[in-house]
Amino acid sequence: MIDTTTELDGASTVSKFLELPQAIESYVKNGDLIAMEGFTHLIPFAAGHEIIRQKITDLTAVRLTPDLIYDQMIGAGCVKKLIFSWGGNPGVGSLHRFRDAYQNGWPNKIEIEEHTHAGLTNRYVAGASGIGFAVLKGYSGSDLVEHTKNVSEVKSPFSDEVLTAVAAINPDVTILHAQQADKAGNVMMWGITGVAKEAVFAASKVIVTVEEVVEKFSPKFSSIIIPSNLIDAISVVPNGAWPSYASDFYERDNNQYIAWDDISKERENFTNWLDTEIYSKSVAGKK
Repeated sequence: MIDTTTELDGASTVSKFLELPQAIESYVKNGDLIAMEGFTHLIPFAAGHEIIRQKITDLTAVRLTPDLIYDQMIGAGCVKKLIFSWGGNPGVGSLHRFRDAYQNGWPNKIEIEEHTHAGLTNRYVAGASGIGFAVLKGYSGSDLVEHTKNVSEVKSPFSDEVLTAVAAINPDVTILHAQQADKAGNVMMWGITGVAKEAVFAASKVIVTVEEVVEKFSPKFSSIIIPSNLIDAISVVPNGAWPSYASDFYERDNNQYIAWDDISKERENFTNWLDTEIYSKSVAGKK
């Protein structure tokens, strides 16, 4: 653990820096709506594995792309509903644990709610803005309007144009991975950041895992800084986004994404993976 206290205006405050198991135990509860974002990049795998390890269940999980991490959490029985905008193993094929849960109810039946990337992004934007919905044109002509309860057609108050409204989404907890935190509890990420900042502003609680802690941030191209007052817990977890990638730290491990197809295809192989790679280990990140 980093320093246990931080000085602010002469007062001593409890640090936001927690070991990952403590952060998850403190802020993620059964039945929560959680967002674990990271658009191909900086996916918070270590945090997801800790949720599995703590056997947290009945989660409503939202992500623009479920990726391997939600496939793993679904297979472990953590998820009751998935809200997403594209589901697959990028560049490889299906998410077999997701498919098995939805089609066959193993290990439990899950509900799904599907959106476009633009639609789900706008749900985050509405949640971050503190308004009940956002309006876009992207669903026009799509039958998603008929099949998704959080999507509805609306008429423009200024013309005869028919648009689509999407309901705001406000996670109980948003979990991210980032490259750096400073000792004051601010976080900096760079590269592809996706909807990270929107997911933070929309959430009630925020956990961030980071590669390292630095004294002072250096300017980075295409970076965002999440201020300390928006963050509830920071955990230092080197390689915490593996097998996805973290710009300037490590590349995407494509072999792991390929291997996951065989690991996840059959229930026995998957449960063996859970036993050997998750439940029997307490150290997060790449082994």
